[in-house]
Amino acid sequence: MKLFECQNCGQPLYFENTRCMSCGLVLGYLPDIGEMSALESEGDDWRALGAPDRPYRFCANVTHGICNWLVPADQDEPLCRACRHNRTIPDLAPAGNLDRWRRLELAKHRLFYTLLALGLPLANRVDDPDNGLAFDFLADASPQGPRVLTGHDDGLVTINLEEADDHARERIRTEMGEPYRTLLGHFRHEVGHWFWDRLVANGPQLEACRALFGDDTQDYAQALARHYQNGPPPDWQDRFVSAYASSHPWEDFAETWAHYLHIVDTLETARAFGLRIQPRIERGPEMAARIDFDPNTSVGAERLVDAWLPLTFAVNSLNRSMGHPDLYPFVLPPPVIEKLDFIDRLVHPPAG
Repeated sequence: MKLFECQNCGQPLYFENTRCMSCGLVLGYLPDIGEMSALESEGDDWRALGAPDRPYRFCANVTHGICNWLVPADQDEPLCRACRHNRTIPDLAPAGNLDRWRRLELAKHRLFYTLLALGLPLANRVDDPDNGLAFDFLADASPQGPRVLTGHDDGLVTINLEEADDHARERIRTEMGEPYRTLLGHFRHEVGHWFWDRLVANGPQLEACRALFGDDTQDYAQALARHYQNGPPPDWQDRFVSAYASSHPWEDFAETWAHYLHIVDTLETARAFGLRIQPRIERGPEMAARIDFDPNTSVGAERLVDAWLPLTFAVNSLNRSMGHPDLYPFVLPPPVIEKLDFIDRLVHPPAG
């Protein structure tokens, strides 16, 4: 993600800020131009200093304190580009559910920042009632009853509200033997399934995808059952980005898709800070990187990975210095880099 600053006073801003801590102006995000803007009141509407030519109003979910995105005032749509993909929001009566929903939305809005920056097609259930991307945020009815399963089904992404609790998510991560489990990671993975349906299934890239990820026609339920019973193959680290990616080609694609978004978004942040990696060690030239390109454009997976590997070595080392686990606890073998390149070409198809 890029850096933002207040147009009124120059104060650096976070993506989630709602008011400038320096000059006090209200802030809102303009998804159409990808800018956080300071705002001035104009009657019932707002004038955005970052785009002063038209009035704006806040997404209707501002009333819940879970969204700071803006909608042009002349549009009838009450919700912003991200919130209009919600099909079901949590029951807000139980204590803590509003805060859990807020955490889900913070992650989901960061997801949509990247999807919009990449120029990817985004249809909601109003645009496409049968195949649009939609989200259900649900809680288990009771500890003894059936559990809400986080997952994807024909464009509908379901997230168990429990995932918004750090303690519960860490417990599940440990039980599942996962090195990494975050809300943002969930969103990136699950929308990968939707983009497989949109960009790969029944399209010209299907056979090339199968050549890399495997035969997606194999029985999905049986493949998952086999994975949970027997675990990943012994050589999974030579061919897959995660153990779960080895369970079925659909999961391999979704995991690789999520890691592509991890890489693009983090490299954009590194670029915004002007980061350079130049290790002061004798055998370190291959670990040097200058992140001076826009990762949201078509640069190819090789260039992304050439910058990503030195950056992750550096941030993992910083985390270890603080006694934390590695920020990016994954290895990218050549077959995974080839899959990332497929994703990059899918996101940035050649002109013509």
